[in-house]
Amino acid sequence: MIKPLTKLKILIADDHDIVRRGLRSLVEDQPGWEVCAEAGTGRQAVEKALLLKPDVAVLDITMPEFNGLEATRQIRRAQPATEVLVLTVHETEELVREVLKAGARGYILKSDAGRDLIAAIQSIAQKKPYFNTKVAKLV
Repeated sequence: MIKPLTKLKILIADDHDIVRRGLRSLVEDQPGWEVCAEAGTGRQAVEKALLLKPDVAVLDITMPEFNGLEATRQIRRAQPATEVLVLTVHETEELVREVLKAGARGYILKSDAGRDLIAAIQSIAQKKPYFNTKVAKLV
């Protein structure tokens, strides 16, 4: 479990406002968790991660300016303490490998977010990888 009395700071980046709102709602229902920032582009995600130093960044793959892969690379290079969870609609073996190579510790499908998001964030916040069943089979 997450250390008590410590806020878990989470950055959410997706180019769709409704998705960000839904993710925020799921995250902020967890005691001790807070969304420290939202971003609609990969560039904004990188800028906010460097400024706010979140514990976890939840990134979509398909975003304007920088895609999620490039945002992951830049965040992990400049702010290695921030763990990255990729949340996407894409599920190809090649993409999963690229995400891992970029430095993300977790990968879940948007279709499974309602069921897997909290467990995924908990896992990667503890420096443990997380893949839902469909993605784990690809890896």
